[in-house]
Amino acid sequence: MNYNENIMSGSKYNSRNPTRVERLLRDRELRKFNRSFHQEESSSTGGSVSTSGDGSTRGPDISELAPNGGGKLGWDGVVVADENAVDLLSRTARSAVEGFTRPGAKPMKQRLLVVANRLPVSAVRRGEDAWSLEISAGGLVSALLGVKDVDAKWIGWAGVNVPDEVGQRALTKALAEKRCIPVFLDEEIVHQYYNGYCNNILWPLFHYLGLPQEDRLATTRSFQSQFDAYKRANQMFADVVSQHYEEGDVVWCHDYHLMFLPKCLKEYDSKMKVGWFLHTPFPSSEIHRTLPSRSELLRSVLAADLVGFHTYDYARHFVSACTRILGLEGTPEGVEDQGRLTRVAAFPIGIDSERFKRALELPAVKEHINELTQRFAGRKVMLGVDRLDMIKGIPQKILAFEKFLEENSSWRDKVVLLQIAVPTRTDVPEYQKLTSQVHEIVGRINGRFGTLTAVPIHHLDRSLEFHALCALYAVTDVALVTSLRDGMNLVSYEFVACQGSKKGVLILSEFAGAAQSLGAGALLVNPWNITEVASSIGYALNMPSDEREKRHRHNYAHVTTHTAQDWAETFVSELNDTVVEAQLRTRQVPPILPSQTAIERYLQSKNRLLILGFNATLTEPVESSGRRGGDQIKEMELKLHPDLKASLTTLCDDKQTTVVVLSGSDRSVLDDNFGEFNMWLAAENGMFLRLTGGEWMTTMPEHLNMDWVDSVKHVFEYFTERTPRSHFEHRETSLVWNYKYADVEFGRLQARDMLQHLWTGPISNAAVDVVQGSRSVEVRSVGVTKGAAIDRILGEIVHSKSMVTPIDYVLCVGHFLGKDEDIYTFFEPELPSETANSSKGKAAEGGRPSPDRRSTGRSSNSRNNSKTPQSRTPRASYGSDRRIPTNHNNSTGWRSPQETMSWREGSSVLDLKGDNYFSCAVGRKRSNARYLLNSSDDVVNFLKELAEAANIGA
Repeated sequence: MNYNENIMSGSKYNSRNPTRVERLLRDRELRKFNRSFHQEESSSTGGSVSTSGDGSTRGPDISELAPNGGGKLGWDGVVVADENAVDLLSRTARSAVEGFTRPGAKPMKQRLLVVANRLPVSAVRRGEDAWSLEISAGGLVSALLGVKDVDAKWIGWAGVNVPDEVGQRALTKALAEKRCIPVFLDEEIVHQYYNGYCNNILWPLFHYLGLPQEDRLATTRSFQSQFDAYKRANQMFADVVSQHYEEGDVVWCHDYHLMFLPKCLKEYDSKMKVGWFLHTPFPSSEIHRTLPSRSELLRSVLAADLVGFHTYDYARHFVSACTRILGLEGTPEGVEDQGRLTRVAAFPIGIDSERFKRALELPAVKEHINELTQRFAGRKVMLGVDRLDMIKGIPQKILAFEKFLEENSSWRDKVVLLQIAVPTRTDVPEYQKLTSQVHEIVGRINGRFGTLTAVPIHHLDRSLEFHALCALYAVTDVALVTSLRDGMNLVSYEFVACQGSKKGVLILSEFAGAAQSLGAGALLVNPWNITEVASSIGYALNMPSDEREKRHRHNYAHVTTHTAQDWAETFVSELNDTVVEAQLRTRQVPPILPSQTAIERYLQSKNRLLILGFNATLTEPVESSGRRGGDQIKEMELKLHPDLKASLTTLCDDKQTTVVVLSGSDRSVLDDNFGEFNMWLAAENGMFLRLTGGEWMTTMPEHLNMDWVDSVKHVFEYFTERTPRSHFEHRETSLVWNYKYADVEFGRLQARDMLQHLWTGPISNAAVDVVQGSRSVEVRSVGVTKGAAIDRILGEIVHSKSMVTPIDYVLCVGHFLGKDEDIYTFFEPELPSETANSSKGKAAEGGRPSPDRRSTGRSSNSRNNSKTPQSRTPRASYGSDRRIPTNHNNSTGWRSPQETMSWREGSSVLDLKGDNYFSCAVGRKRSNARYLLNSSDDVVNFLKELAEAANIGA
């Protein structure tokens, strides 16, 4: 059952909640309606409704930087933390509809803060307080400028160093007219953050070029100083965002420059809607693991509500990195960490295709097309448009063209390759070397196959203005994209958008993100395989017209429907819905333990019971430094947190306080860690009990059947041998196979295989429970849970201490498996008495097998001198004599008188009021407990405060 279903099952409303997909489909229809509304409004008024008629009511929208834009409906009023789930969703939809249907009013807009490393304008200083601004080119800029009906503001670095306040004020004022907000970075920060960490570390790694060698690192100081500068720069971006943020805003962070930003923003305001999108590939986990700051960056990105990538492959790599490096749980929706879900999804970016189609209708462009057609008459035109970059595969492209000319002499004077190589990072030695290499290859091929009047390759080391580029796209017969690794590559989209009449062929690298979107119509190639690329060039040049048209039709339909506007709208819509979904999930999360209230109630009570778990509750945390699987040797050796010894001593020595450590661990583990304290130890989920200084006794039902142990043990041994770094524990009442330290995916496969084998074989007819942890499989006898044992434990404690004063305060803290959380509900005083008694009876009775399944003996019990609690005469004050029905899931009879007395003595001594019961889950946000503590460190701090207060009170 999902979270929505959980909420609906307890809702007073008759209609069910819309699912996430239903909400997104509804939002999609509303966006379509919004567009039609704008079109009708525009046709009736002769202008765009999104621009003020006189420009006096607001400054120029950022979309005015581009020729056209699109729409995004408003989502005001989505975040209402304490509304009912159904009402919340209906308010969301109603707000969205009202946003564009209110009579006589403009559509309501949601504020969108777009945060990127660079602003979409370049600034040039013309005087002390004068600046000129020029529109920048780039895929991100053109994509985001297409979204018109959100109130968008850009936040980023202007690309210039402005050390003086006068210049900063003047630039800020000039940029404000373009709805841009600058982040001022000094030269040192830019050198270390942008040139160093971003371009020297992250960019090569994300494109599978690996980390730089030490000599390159030395040119920009040490790696650590670069990473520190990266974090400082991200914090500076966060500071600017926080200054302009208003409640309800959507903050959209972009690219690898700002991976630390989501964490900074959430620290500023945990309710802020934060999305992060990566415009480059995300490498496989094996590549990302080499990054020294791998864990810190992943956790920072996971602070976002929604994480987006161009393709499913990149999203899959990110989730895999989080599971393998951080040990988190990957789900189809994203990455889950202690109940909090970060949604991870693919959002393929597009282009503003209408802009290209309109450009082809301009007289100047048509004239340019005619010129190019005449210039290359009688020759097929092949085109490459790339940044001069290592990942673009320009040398591979040219070498493939050379091979084609070698093998097809008849084409040598009938085809020409136009290669536009836009220079980048011209001051970097590697790029200078690449430029020389390309020039050398081009010169050799032109010298080999050229004539006095024509050469096969025209190579330009510069960019083209927009209209010239559109004309070039329009006359091209074959576009050649041979990226070695590319996030998306929008050149392929632009080519398709300009090919409405010619219907040319696209040869596309399978390593470009666009291959997943345009793969149906393009010829996909491996750019490293020169022979394959050369063969594809020949196939494209000779392709029949009907096949060209079919391929073009597929790609054209995708490019014109999956536009930049749709991409941005979809992301913002998903982000809004993710926040709604998170609110529904948050309602399932217990609140943080109110420590001061718990301490006050403790001091006011007369007879207190503290039940504490051990593993992940009282244990010492092990620092694994992000190592894969953690430090297995240290983590397997459970040790009490050293800071707890004084606190536990104080609490255990209080005569009005009874402390019980209840754990699934073996008796010897509890002996080693708690032997020095005056407390009760309950090992193996409460099946064994002793007061420190006394002997172990068993609380197990007399007829517990353990015949299944040997066969299950053989299965566990088999899978332990076959799964590296897995291990199993042979306890006296259960067997546990743990694959926490094994490879995540392989461990899951092995666990699934093991469970199938167990259910069809060794335990098919056995009275056992299979308990699945996040990375473990446990087989235990039916009813062996902490909740089932606690009444018998409590009865023994009451008898041993001759307890007369009722227990009026219970604190139960632990990191328990879901199967063992019945211990939380056992103490709930709000339950009606009949229900409470029934639930306690069922919990306690769970371990009783039928009489005909007697155990053949457990030799392991005798070695620890176990004994059974002795029969006792019930005290009259503890209730009337009646028998409790058994759990119907267990084919057992009635309780024996001995067990009835034990149960009655244990639970009847409780005199709890709701205010005096504190059940608290540690690190498990999906829990039946009333409250939550995030980690064992929080447990340590709380017990310290409790012990100090007890000392003062005494």
